[in-house]
Amino acid sequence: MIPLERRTFRLVHPEDPERILRGAIEAPAGDAGRRPHVILLHGFKGFMDWGFFPEIARRIAERGFAAVRYNASGSGIGEDAENFTETEAFARNTLSREIEDLERVRDWIRAGNAPAVDPDRSSLLGHSRGGGLSLIHAAERRDCRCVVTWSAVATFDRFDEDAKILWRERGFLPILNARTGQELRLDVTALDDLEANRDRFDLPAACRRLRVPVLIVHGTADETVPVAESRRLAHAIHHPDPCLLEVEGAGHTFGIRHPMKNSTESFERVADATLDMLLRHGAGVS
Repeated sequence: MIPLERRTFRLVHPEDPERILRGAIEAPAGDAGRRPHVILLHGFKGFMDWGFFPEIARRIAERGFAAVRYNASGSGIGEDAENFTETEAFARNTLSREIEDLERVRDWIRAGNAPAVDPDRSSLLGHSRGGGLSLIHAAERRDCRCVVTWSAVATFDRFDEDAKILWRERGFLPILNARTGQELRLDVTALDDLEANRDRFDLPAACRRLRVPVLIVHGTADETVPVAESRRLAHAIHHPDPCLLEVEGAGHTFGIRHPMKNSTESFERVADATLDMLLRHGAGVS
């Protein structure tokens, strides 16, 4: 293994000091010029240090990239990077805020705050909801080298009408975190944002606008997001080199739990395909 170095960063929203992005960049040690980078996006109730994220970040960095991870400002994860201590931030979170978070990280890099990172060679890797957000951002910005999604959603509207009615009556939706046993809250502003931006959040429509290589990975036994959702996304992509990798028998996290103690055959297949995609499309010269 080659030696790596890690740098942390913290971005405070200029108009809302309670919206804080905490992140880290892993890259090969030493001065070797500006490196292409991959931004990793966690999913709903996820965080940048969950399960497989540190491991895939390490592998990406060992291939010569800078791996950029961060906790969304509404993730609920606080200073200790592990526990949901920022419950009010979680409650106020919306899809629009998460897209803005990604834009802010990219703008921070482009402004030269990460001098070892080449801002013009950016790729995205998103899991679950983070996969959907990656597709939206890539379709809107059109300056990413490639996109990889793991277990991506094909729709952000995952609640039936009865749940939405109750959500509006209460003013919030209770959200159980199975890992910690906490009952979190999601304010009705998240539902308002979803309904006010249906066109923007239309994932198949975003896929039809993509003009970059995309690798879509999904387990056939995903218990959280059915594999049919990734098939729907792949069908919408018109790029000449789209790729759908279905991992037979794999679940939503490819057999990985938190903390990650051992790998799995499914994860190794996913990691190898991801690294191959990044090396083929994300590492080219500026």
